[in-house]
Amino acid sequence: MSLIIFLILFPLLPAIALLLFKSDVMRKVIVVVSVGMIAAGSISLAVAYINAGPVYFNVSPFASKLVTGGEIALALTFLFVCRTLPFRRYWIPLLVVVQYGAVIWFDATGRIPEVMDCLFIDNLSIIMCLIIGIVGGLITLYTVGYMRRYHEEHPGIPDRTNRFLAAIFLFFFAMYGIIFSNSLAWIYFFWEITTLCSFIMIGYSRTEEAVRNSFLALWMLLLGGLAFAGAILCAATWCGTIELARLLTTGGALVMLPVVLICFAGMNKAAQFPFSGWLLGAMVAPTPSSALLHSSTMVKAGVYICIRCAPVLHGTAAGHIVALLGGLTFLAGSAIAISQSDAKRVLAYSTVGNLGLIVLCAGVGSHLALWGAVLLVIFHALSKALMFLCVGTVDQQIGSRDIEDMRGLISRMPWVTIMMLVGMAGMFLAPFGMLISKWAVMEALAGKNPVLTLMVIFGGSLMLFFWSKWMGVLVGVDGRESSVEKNIGIAEWSTLSTLAALTVVVCALFPLIGIYLIEPMYGSDPLLSRGHILMLSILMGMIMLLPLGFIVHRKRLHYVEPYLGGANVASPHRFMGSLGKDREWSLGSYYLAGFFGEAKILAPANIAAIALMAVMLLIPVL
Repeated sequence: MSLIIFLILFPLLPAIALLLFKSDVMRKVIVVVSVGMIAAGSISLAVAYINAGPVYFNVSPFASKLVTGGEIALALTFLFVCRTLPFRRYWIPLLVVVQYGAVIWFDATGRIPEVMDCLFIDNLSIIMCLIIGIVGGLITLYTVGYMRRYHEEHPGIPDRTNRFLAAIFLFFFAMYGIIFSNSLAWIYFFWEITTLCSFIMIGYSRTEEAVRNSFLALWMLLLGGLAFAGAILCAATWCGTIELARLLTTGGALVMLPVVLICFAGMNKAAQFPFSGWLLGAMVAPTPSSALLHSSTMVKAGVYICIRCAPVLHGTAAGHIVALLGGLTFLAGSAIAISQSDAKRVLAYSTVGNLGLIVLCAGVGSHLALWGAVLLVIFHALSKALMFLCVGTVDQQIGSRDIEDMRGLISRMPWVTIMMLVGMAGMFLAPFGMLISKWAVMEALAGKNPVLTLMVIFGGSLMLFFWSKWMGVLVGVDGRESSVEKNIGIAEWSTLSTLAALTVVVCALFPLIGIYLIEPMYGSDPLLSRGHILMLSILMGMIMLLPLGFIVHRKRLHYVEPYLGGANVASPHRFMGSLGKDREWSLGSYYLAGFFGEAKILAPANIAAIALMAVMLLIPVL
């Protein structure tokens, strides 16, 4: 238990230290040492408890009183940050008062049962622990160098890097608390801390847009917190327990409402439609916050809690609605991503879509579906963190994150481009992990639910379109350009190369992950047959020829003038038009905004999602 307590509480020390010591040297020392200790602790815990089964730990009742005190402090903090809001936004502090007032009053009157085994660990906790400690730690290391460059490029924004880094470590504190807590009251406390951290990070620049988006995220996420508070009150009143493990093994219809409310909170945190707006608004924040919110922390808390609730959802009407909501988000998010030229918005909609696929698996709830869900969590964390950080580096080097401005990036930033190609391959090419995960999802849905099957097929096809389009832009060289990679710091290089290597290694070793981490939870999987493993191993070797080819031949690239069917003129970038006029030629991708734009899809998807969520909440009541 000591390692669990260390991982939960230790991040508070660097968070406080970063607020006290503001020199660049101390900042680097604190971050490097703290990240190393957190990663080492995560790995040590995984080694100590792998396949030990669910292990529960008795905690002193005094700890629960501290959590209650923390909830009061958190409520006051939320009310404090809302002090400047105009009266017309009264609903934001009202959400705070209603949910915290109800939970604290129930606790003060003794209507919330005590939970002695407040901490626990199992293989799912271990997987999440490694993602937070390793992927989150690498993102934090990247942040140090990135923020220095960020403020050089934005001199008008006050340097609050120490507060930003402190919020990241507070994120670690909250995430470890969520995955190791067995008490719903404890999970709720840590859950709302992630909301506070998101608010701080999104509003970092304090521009009008940043402030607006930070409050958008605040009220949307507080709505999920209200649902979680309702789950606690329902579980305490009707089920006589707020212990997560007992609640999920309690039979009868009474357990369904608190579970559905928890899933509502999870889908809200995972930015499922109609709550995707807060995650898209987070794009205004510095890139490391996007990587954290999208890959290893915030949104993963939402899908984590949905996966926890999957055994109760399996085979129920509520579970089918949850799966449909996830499928709708996967399909609509993938479609909208096609129309985006801003790289971060493509990644944002891709994140929303892939999280929808995980929620779909949780709603189905079968062992094979949960296999796919856990694999998606692992591989998405690695690939998406790598992609976000690569885009942040490219943005700083070329001054743009527009995909069209990345054309021929392989000649300007060869190493970063290779890492981006690895990240993209990890998202959609065989035999990388995301495709393996989708294969598992298709196996789970085969012959059972044709609607969900079609959603996965078409959503995956749309995802193939926008990833392959972006990949083609990166390698489509249309002229010689000089390298701009010389100004990238060592911390950024180390992070990007490590994430790229982990993406490949973890994909190659997925059979071991399946055998030692997932199979003990959900049983054997047909993907682990000898024939499948051999086939995937061969594919892995073949797919690596692409980045290896660029590495080996990067200095022997041949630049040739484009052939335009005899219509070339003196300049290689111009041609003779049909009327004999000298014209400039250019390359451009298809975005099909008229078919897949936000204006076409977003509103219908949100309306459908709201209707499905209303049905989901009504089912347990009826």
